[in-house]
Amino acid sequence: MLTVILILFPLALSLILLAIRQEKAIRQFALAGSLIEFGVAVAAFIQYKTSCHCNLLFSADWLATLGVSLRFGMDGISLLMVMLTTFLVPVIILSSFNHAYERPSAFYSLILLMEMALVGVFVAFDGLIFYIFWELALIPAYFICAVWGGNDRIRITFKFFIFTFVGSLFMLVALIYLYFRTPFPHSFDFQSLYSATLTPVEQAWIFAAFFLAFAIKIPIFPLHTWQPDTYTVAPAAGSMLLAGIMLKMGIYGMIRWMIPICHQAVQQFAPVVIILSITGIIYASVIAIRQSDMKRLVAYSSIAHVGLIAAGVFALTPWAMEGAVIQMVSHGINIVGLFIVIDLIEQRTGSRTIGELGGIALKAPRLAAVFMIILLGSIALPLTNGFTGEFLLLLGLFEYSKIFAAIAGVTIIFSAVYMLWMYQRTMLGKTSEATEKISDLSLAETVIFIPLVIMIFWIGIFPGLFLDIALPDVMQILNFIK
Repeated sequence: MLTVILILFPLALSLILLAIRQEKAIRQFALAGSLIEFGVAVAAFIQYKTSCHCNLLFSADWLATLGVSLRFGMDGISLLMVMLTTFLVPVIILSSFNHAYERPSAFYSLILLMEMALVGVFVAFDGLIFYIFWELALIPAYFICAVWGGNDRIRITFKFFIFTFVGSLFMLVALIYLYFRTPFPHSFDFQSLYSATLTPVEQAWIFAAFFLAFAIKIPIFPLHTWQPDTYTVAPAAGSMLLAGIMLKMGIYGMIRWMIPICHQAVQQFAPVVIILSITGIIYASVIAIRQSDMKRLVAYSSIAHVGLIAAGVFALTPWAMEGAVIQMVSHGINIVGLFIVIDLIEQRTGSRTIGELGGIALKAPRLAAVFMIILLGSIALPLTNGFTGEFLLLLGLFEYSKIFAAIAGVTIIFSAVYMLWMYQRTMLGKTSEATEKISDLSLAETVIFIPLVIMIFWIGIFPGLFLDIALPDVMQILNFIK
């Protein structure tokens, strides 16, 4: 029942928000509601742990004649994704309090509607329900970027919409085809889809359709061209939702659907996907080094980091898969933290151009300290969350191919180069005209970073809780490869 509450509660909140008119009340209501949603997720986490990894399954007939049911549940992998979603949304909402958005009721309502859809994607145990929530998540994301975004937002957001929508249509065609290949009576239940009888050629086509949808969402090179512009032009909250949570839908889909259904094709095409992913790592890292806009630099860094995650998924080894799951969580925390820091700098200076900044640490030492902690997590310093995931990913890739692991390891070196370069140019040195009068973090702004910093060190120092949650289901997924 908790899985249903996790879906319906943010939906109800988003509708209620539309009726509230006072801006302060809107923000407080959205934040309070998102915190309650996180509390429900924590309760689900506790129930899952205390009930010996029970799937918290809920099932009710919907379109029974078509084999479609409202089946929701959580295994260890989806539980971590739900926890990430419900943890980050309150942080994102709180970080937006410094902005005076037009039509705030619609803005915060769309954030909660997107939370509902994201949770739905992670808890859906029915293929058609998964697709419905997958598409629902796109709608609020589109309007958040198109209405509250920056210059040229309509063209850029339309490109984002077309890319992701077209990919989704291929996934729908694949799901319908799979439906008719399931044992009679046909069903969209994910266990039935796993049991679909497919020839090697059919698996290859299903793989291609799923891969296109998931690779665009992540994104994987060369399907990444919508991402840097969209992340840059989106409002701060929109960038955080897209990078922190929404891209995880693609990686989750690969783990949940592609490997069990197309296991032969996954093994066949794994080298191709890994090569594309590693190419994306190097390409995005080189481009990131050349960026002058902080937000755009972080956008390209995201392509590099998720490229390593995707390569780990297709290495098909337990270490790499565990690393992919834990790195999805870590990347979400780090990327949201980076976007918040950049947003605060832009609010105070009116610029996020690296060359126009400098010496911020002299005027705002708390901001510089928080920025450094988040940055160290992003470049995978030992005892931070980024190290846990990237170490496991590289270890798993090494099991698969020493050459691929060596090349993929370049991401850590490149990441340190462009991240520390950005920090040096913005935080250290002499102050500029833009940073001369910059103020430090207020108490309210400091509160925003506390949960992020805690999680950076918790996952880095005590990763066992998160790894143990995912391990049984990771092994179950990999059993399809044998």
